[in-house]
Amino acid sequence: MQPRIPRPTVIAAIIVGMTVVTLAGLLLPALWYEIVHRRDAGRLLLALTGVGAVFVLYARLLWQNLMRRTAPAHRLGLAAIVAICWALPPLLGTGQGWGNALLVPAGLIAVVLPVREAVGVTAAATVSTPVYGVVLGFPALMVLYEVAAVPLTSFSGYVTVWLVHVVQELREARAEMARSAVGEERLRFARDLHDVLGHSLQAVALRAEVAERFVERDDGRVRKELTEIQTMARDAVRDVREVVRGYRATSLRTELDGMSAVLRAAGIRCERPEVSPALPAHVHEPLGWVAREAATNVLRHSSATWCEITVRADRDRVAIEIVNDGAARRAAGDAGSGLAGLAERLAAAGGEFAAGAAGDGTFRVAAAVPAKGDA
Repeated sequence: MQPRIPRPTVIAAIIVGMTVVTLAGLLLPALWYEIVHRRDAGRLLLALTGVGAVFVLYARLLWQNLMRRTAPAHRLGLAAIVAICWALPPLLGTGQGWGNALLVPAGLIAVVLPVREAVGVTAAATVSTPVYGVVLGFPALMVLYEVAAVPLTSFSGYVTVWLVHVVQELREARAEMARSAVGEERLRFARDLHDVLGHSLQAVALRAEVAERFVERDDGRVRKELTEIQTMARDAVRDVREVVRGYRATSLRTELDGMSAVLRAAGIRCERPEVSPALPAHVHEPLGWVAREAATNVLRHSSATWCEITVRADRDRVAIEIVNDGAARRAAGDAGSGLAGLAERLAAAGGEFAAGAAGDGTFRVAAAVPAKGDA
């Protein structure tokens, strides 16, 4: 099963939360040592103020950039974090873990700065941070660790933001593809309807103009033109019915082909089931409408990643079941007028219809019609 992609705000909140936990792993051990062992009020106040400011600034800058709310002032925030983190070790001592504070700003370099600028700043930080550690008297192993950790931490921040933005763009592309698929279907119907009605209505208008010219001069000619108008109008109605029948009374196989193609174009995994060619003719129209309405609901009312279609036929009835995930966005009890219309169609055909959200986040549409037309 493909994982459901959360909304951008949810992804950003998760990443910020995980980052805060990572910062806690770097800074809280040293802060805990100040609280439990040293118990110096001045040092403790300085440590709490510095660590708290780093946490708040870091989380805010990361959230803003994950949500694409970049601003020039973010550079000042990054500079403030650098100043605090580089000031903590000499003020509070290089032991007990305060040296980890030097690594904290690296995670925001590629988040706040453009890529080209971030590369240069990362290179400078990779050199300056170990040198500063040597000046402060860090052990050689700690200095080597900083040489490797600074570029890796910077690259990790870049990849994190890049992946979040890619997910947002994929969601937008998926929504656009769904809108395009629906729009193309509407254009196709409009084009067919125009081709059928355009000529007929134009001819009716011309015949009416002719009848108007002879209305006071030649009653026979007027009657002839009115007869032609009636004939053309009936032909136009018949043509429209043929167009509509092409959309409504098509085969179930064709409907399922179109449904699966539209959903796949929208990025939703959907396989067309095998449909028996021996299905009774009367089942195609009602079940075809079920397939169309279900596809519309999946595109408009869900954040689905997959849709499963099942068609079953036996001696008594022909049934279709359509299940998709991502049903959490649908309000509880919101069946929609389209589904209510389907229930009426199936009832008129002597069939059964049910639709609703399940407790596992899926939405199920099920319909069945009698296998015999006179049932």
